[in-house]
Amino acid sequence: MTRVAGIDCGTNSIRLLVADVHPETGELVELDRRMTIVRLGQGVDRTGRLAPEALERTFAACRAYAEVIRELGAERIRFVATSASRDAENRQEFVDGVVAILGVEPEVITGDQEAEFSFTGATGELPDSESYLVVDIGGGSTEFVTGNRHVEAARSVDIGCVRLTERHVRHDPPTAEEAEAIRADVRGALDLAAETVPLGTARTLVGLAGSVTTVAAIALGLPEYDSTKIHHARISAAQVAEVTRRLLASTHDERAAIPVIHPGRVDVIVAGALVLQEIVERVGAAEIVVSEHDILDGIALSVA
Repeated sequence: MTRVAGIDCGTNSIRLLVADVHPETGELVELDRRMTIVRLGQGVDRTGRLAPEALERTFAACRAYAEVIRELGAERIRFVATSASRDAENRQEFVDGVVAILGVEPEVITGDQEAEFSFTGATGELPDSESYLVVDIGGGSTEFVTGNRHVEAARSVDIGCVRLTERHVRHDPPTAEEAEAIRADVRGALDLAAETVPLGTARTLVGLAGSVTTVAAIALGLPEYDSTKIHHARISAAQVAEVTRRLLASTHDERAAIPVIHPGRVDVIVAGALVLQEIVERVGAAEIVVSEHDILDGIALSVA
């Protein structure tokens, strides 16, 4: 077994996985998994730059993660940066800061690379006989990947809960017009994704990342966030629609009072739920399988 650390820095959150991985079998034993909301993508859609305060929040999380990695003795580290840092003019400031703290350079990966890591992480424990459409709803982008053990087609499109919230939402709760503007953006992005990825052919729809797991936690009626109950839960299309309707009608304070919603997602979960609902309807899926294993697991496996 090789002890590795994988870090995924996205538009809304930065996450760490330290695990022992068998490089030949792909067996992964999780030692530490954690997430910090840093909102690195704050304002990027509008300004094209990473904000100084967003960089400092991210660097603070990196310093905390560096301590965990040191204590657990990971032999190798891979730091992957996704949508926000792809889009930013000043991304070199981000790269330099991460190198100074962790000693490794963040890899600003393409959307297709992100999709492949997500697929590998999400389907590792699922049956080989199934065909999958894996959907990873992030803060700045969403990845669509089809395959069976190996990626057959992938596409990343610029719809994410942070990007769409900043672009369209001005009221609390969002107005009907704002919600429809989000839906319209998602439908347009789905048309783009469908040029590359056959959205309706896979037998099983698998959903990843915070928007999906939060909607699932609400649908399951959990009193607190419990990844063991969320992982591989099956959430019906009707449940997705009901949770989305509930979130659309709620104020910021009402959403904040829902115990399974992380404080850093309260302002963007409505957009995330709308993205998920539009995807489920477009695919025509009766249900979605929710996975807590995702791009982080794919990154850890790639290190080993």
